[in-house]
Amino acid sequence: MDLVPALREPLKKVLGPATAKVMAEHLGLHTVGDLLHHYPRRYEERGQLTHLADLPMDEHVTVVAQVADARLHTFASSKAPRGKGQRLEVTITDGHGRLQLVFFGNGVHKPHKELLPGTRAMFAGKVSVFNRRLQLAHPAYELLRGSDDDDGTESVESWAGALIPLYPATAKLESWKIGKAIQTVLPSAQEAVDPLPGSLREGRGLVSLPEALLKIHRPHTKADIEDARARLKWDEAFVLQVALARRRHAETQLPAVPRKPSPDGLLTAFDDRLPFTLTEGQRKVSREIFDDLATDHPMHRLLQGEVGSGKTMVALRAMLAVVDAGGQAVMLAPTEVLAQQHHRSVVEMMGELAEGGMLGGAEHATKVVLLTGSMGAAARRHALLDLATGEAGIVIGTHALIEDKVQFHDLGLVVVDEQHRFGVEQRDALRGKGKQPPHLLVMTATPIPRTVAMTVFGDLETSVLDQLPAGRSPIASHVVPAADKPHFLARAWERVREEVSNGHQAYVVCPRIGDEDDAPKKGSQKPPEGDAEKRPPLAVLDVAEQLAKGPLQGLKVEVLHGRMQPDDKDAVMRRFAAGETDVLVATTVIEVGVNVPNATAMVIMDADRFGVSQLHQLRGRVGRGSAPGLCLLVTEMPEASAARQRLGAVAGTLDGFELSRIDLEQRREGDVLGQAQSGARTSLRVLAVIEDEEIIAEAREEAAAVVAADPELTGLPGLRTALDALLDDEREQYLEKG
Repeated sequence: MDLVPALREPLKKVLGPATAKVMAEHLGLHTVGDLLHHYPRRYEERGQLTHLADLPMDEHVTVVAQVADARLHTFASSKAPRGKGQRLEVTITDGHGRLQLVFFGNGVHKPHKELLPGTRAMFAGKVSVFNRRLQLAHPAYELLRGSDDDDGTESVESWAGALIPLYPATAKLESWKIGKAIQTVLPSAQEAVDPLPGSLREGRGLVSLPEALLKIHRPHTKADIEDARARLKWDEAFVLQVALARRRHAETQLPAVPRKPSPDGLLTAFDDRLPFTLTEGQRKVSREIFDDLATDHPMHRLLQGEVGSGKTMVALRAMLAVVDAGGQAVMLAPTEVLAQQHHRSVVEMMGELAEGGMLGGAEHATKVVLLTGSMGAAARRHALLDLATGEAGIVIGTHALIEDKVQFHDLGLVVVDEQHRFGVEQRDALRGKGKQPPHLLVMTATPIPRTVAMTVFGDLETSVLDQLPAGRSPIASHVVPAADKPHFLARAWERVREEVSNGHQAYVVCPRIGDEDDAPKKGSQKPPEGDAEKRPPLAVLDVAEQLAKGPLQGLKVEVLHGRMQPDDKDAVMRRFAAGETDVLVATTVIEVGVNVPNATAMVIMDADRFGVSQLHQLRGRVGRGSAPGLCLLVTEMPEASAARQRLGAVAGTLDGFELSRIDLEQRREGDVLGQAQSGARTSLRVLAVIEDEEIIAEAREEAAAVVAADPELTGLPGLRTALDALLDDEREQYLEKG
C-alpha cells in the first residue's frame, strides 16, 4: 500500500518553491508528511518570557522577551552614505536577565520603529559574546500582538493558542515561519494512516495519529502536549523495533553451517600456550559465542566492552574455533593502521600456530593473511590465492575484503571491529561471500547503554565484557585549563619529559592534520560578530614542530595522520611500538586498537573538540602495561562552559558505560542513531533513548509478537507504510549507526 497521497504532496506545490527549497536543504523536509513530523522543540506560554540567563552559546535560538530600551547610535563610517553609520542597540528582558540585540546599517530602520520599550516579540538568532555580554546580532523577530490589535497585521494569536510552539529552525527559516507553514498543511493530518495496531493503541490508551499531530502542533493545554508526545514516542519506538524484529526474524530463517571446535585442535593448542588465564568475563562471553556458532542459523552477536577488556582475544578464540571446524574466519578493521596492528598482534599471540604450511609451523597451524587496499600487486595476488584455496584460515583486512575479486574457500565467521564504521551494505557484501551465510560477530569498544543497544543494535544478541584483565594499570585523568592557568600546560610537557626519562613513551593528540587541505578556503565566511577570538583547531604538523623546537626539544618526536602513505604510517607505528620514538603526535587514527604497552602518557590538545566516547577511546591507549597511565585533557574553554563539564566527567570516571550515558544525555537526541537515518525525518524526535527506556523495552516485546504472528505485516497496511517511509532510500543503514 502506498503512502497517503496528501502526505506525499511535495512541499513546493503547497508552500511555494522558495520556502520548500530552504526546508529541503536545511531541514531535510520534502513532503507534507515530513513537515507534519517536524515537531516543536518546546513551547512558550503566552505572557511568559524565556529565561535569558540559560541561553546556549553559539546556538541558533528563538526567545520570547520584552523590549526594555532601544538606543540608536551614529558613528563615523567611510562605508556609509554621507560618512555616517548607524547602530541600533536594543535590550530585551525576561524580568530577570537581559540580552542585547544589535542591528547595523540599513537594517536599523524597521526595528527602530517597531521595537519600542514594552513591546513583546519572538526573536531568533545566534547567541554570541561581545564585550563579555551575550548578544544576538541582526536577529529576525516577530511581534506578538494581542488579539485586540486591529492594525490589519496577522496576529500570532491566529496561529498559536495560549502555547506558542518553537520549532527546530535555521538562520534561513525562523520558527514562526515554520509554524505558519505547518498551519497551512495541518488539515492533511486527518489523512495520516495509523501505523499502530488498533489493539495496541486501545490497550495503552493512546490517541489516534491525526489527533496526536494536531495536539503536538496546536496544543490548547499542556495535557494536549503530553497526550501527543506519549503517542508519537510509541510510533517511533514501535516502528523502529518492528524493523529490527523483522531483521532478526529473517536471520533465523537463514541456514548456516554449525561450527564446533574440535576437542584437540587449534583452539586447544592456542589456549595451552597462553601466558595468562582468561578473565571470568572472557570465558563467559566465549561460551555464549561457541553456543551460537554450534547452531544451524547464523550467529548475529554484538560484543561490546571496555577499552582494553580483551575483546580481540575473545574474537580470536572464536576465529580459531571456526578454523578448527574446517571454515575460514575474517576480521574487518576500519583503518589500515588498525588492520596491520591486528595482524601483527594475532601472529604474535599465535606464534608457530600462525605458520601453517611453513617450515617450523605447528601441527594444527593455519595461515594468517593480511589484505589491505595499498598492498603491492604481487603480495595481493598471493593473499587472494591463499583465501581462495583455503590455505589462509584467518584473514585480517580493511574494506578491500569486500571487493568482487575476493573469494573465500569456505567463509564461516565474519568479525567486524568498530561496528559504527561499517554500513549494512558493506556487512552484507562480505557475508554474501560465504556458500551459506557466515556467522557474524560485531565488536565495539564504545560501551553502549542497554537502551541504545536495544534501539540501534536490536537485531543483534549482546555480550558485554566489563572486566579488565589482570595487570592493567589505572589511568589518572586531569583537565588542563590552558587559558586560565598557562603554567598547567607547561607542567604537562614536563610530565611528558618525566615519563620519557623513566623509559616510557607518550602520545599527543590533535583534532586536525594541518596541511594545506585543512586551510580555510578562500572566500570562506568570516566568523560572525563576537566569534573573532575563535581559532581553528590545533593541528598535528604545527604542534609537532612547536614541541620539537620547544618544550620537548631533544626528544624523538614523530607524526602520524590519515593522509600519510600506508607504508609510512606502518613504519611510524612500528618505530613507536619498538620504542624508537619518544612522542607520537597524531590525529584520532590511534583511537582504536593501537596497543603499545610502553606508552604511559597522553596529552589531548583542544580536548573540548572531541566527543566523550572518543576521549574515552583515546585514553584507553595508555595504561596498557604494568606502569600507571596518565591522560591530560587540554582545553581553553572557560570553567563554566558545558565543554568543561563534559571534560570533567571524562576525568572523573573510567567507567565507559557511565560515560556513554552522560554523553547521551548531553547530546541532542537526534544524534543517537547517527545522522544516516533515511534523511532527517526519521531520526528520533520525541523518543529520548535514556529517559524512555521502558517504552523501548515494551515496544520491542510488542514488535516481536506482531512479527512472529505476521512477518509480512499483511494485516497492518498502516505499519507497512510507516516502515517503507523509515527504510526508504538508505534502507536499513540507520540501524547500523552506533
